[in-house]
Amino acid sequence: MAKDLPVTLDGKVIYHIKLTDSFQGLAEELKQLGYQADQKICIISDSNVAKLYAETVKNILTKSFPQIFCYEFQAGEASKNTDTVNGVYEFLIQNHFDRHDLMIALGGGVVGDLTGFTAATYLRGIRFIQVPTTLLSQVDSSIGGKTGVDFDAYKNMVGAFHMPQLVYTAATSLLTLTEEQFACGMGEVIKHGLIMDADYYEWLQAHRKEILARDLSVCEQMILVSCRVKRDVVEQDPTEQGIRGILNFGHTLGHAIEKLMHFQLLHGQCVAIGLVSAAYISWKRDLLTEEEYNRIREGCLLYDLPVSAEGLDETAVLAATKKDKKMEQGQIKFVLMKGIGSSFIDRSVSDEELLEGIREILK
Repeated sequence: MAKDLPVTLDGKVIYHIKLTDSFQGLAEELKQLGYQADQKICIISDSNVAKLYAETVKNILTKSFPQIFCYEFQAGEASKNTDTVNGVYEFLIQNHFDRHDLMIALGGGVVGDLTGFTAATYLRGIRFIQVPTTLLSQVDSSIGGKTGVDFDAYKNMVGAFHMPQLVYTAATSLLTLTEEQFACGMGEVIKHGLIMDADYYEWLQAHRKEILARDLSVCEQMILVSCRVKRDVVEQDPTEQGIRGILNFGHTLGHAIEKLMHFQLLHGQCVAIGLVSAAYISWKRDLLTEEEYNRIREGCLLYDLPVSAEGLDETAVLAATKKDKKMEQGQIKFVLMKGIGSSFIDRSVSDEELLEGIREILK
């Protein structure tokens, strides 16, 4: 039985997050959305995910929707750019896709972000759905309508808000992730507990063994709570004018590290390093106790997440934070904690405080 989490805007349901154990129900969900057999569907995936799931999803859909197309691009952050988007545009044009047709993002965060951005801009906007296959995309990037691509080495610098019509998660896809990819998703999961829900953070520590063993019943509980945390924030602030900014906890320094390490570490790993640094700054401001800071650091290590980075220059990391898209009138919108489970946006973090936080994760 699929779990259903509606997402509302101004009191109206705009899409549903469906959590289930397989892809089998996807065709029925599209019928419920009103899609007809004469409409075309383009499945967008990367070279890793396509070989695992593209044919399965295509076969499930073809029985009800005979016009199924697949577009595959090279896996990895290096493909998350406008060159890849141009390739998708050309494919859609050549196959006569119009505004009544549909795109499906089948994959992780790169696939979801890129497909969403393409959907937002092709013919000034066509519909798309998210079918996330990584833990990170299931709990975070597939929800909320933020789409985008990187520009040079600047992460998500070009983008648009474009809500999906559906987020359809098959939890069994967790079983095909590498340990590193699974840990990457845990970076965002831990973030959700730290910024909004102390009980959830404690639950994550208590259920570490089952989660790392990928016990699907426990993992589904985890995905549902994380989706609910992000859903609740997005509903209050769909275009990130205020509170939605707390979801960037750990991301300012995390993005800087990602860039300077040329994406050798995965996004969630860099988020973990960034949130440890932000927690350190919070501790030094007396917003966290030393014990809480150490618990946060240990909580990341329990899930095989890094808490430091090697080979980087502190001044280069600081300079990279100044080029982050979260800068506002020359000031960084930095997310700090006030105890585990509570966070806020601060615009007064000084360069010296940032450097102190950077030194903590480079030592």
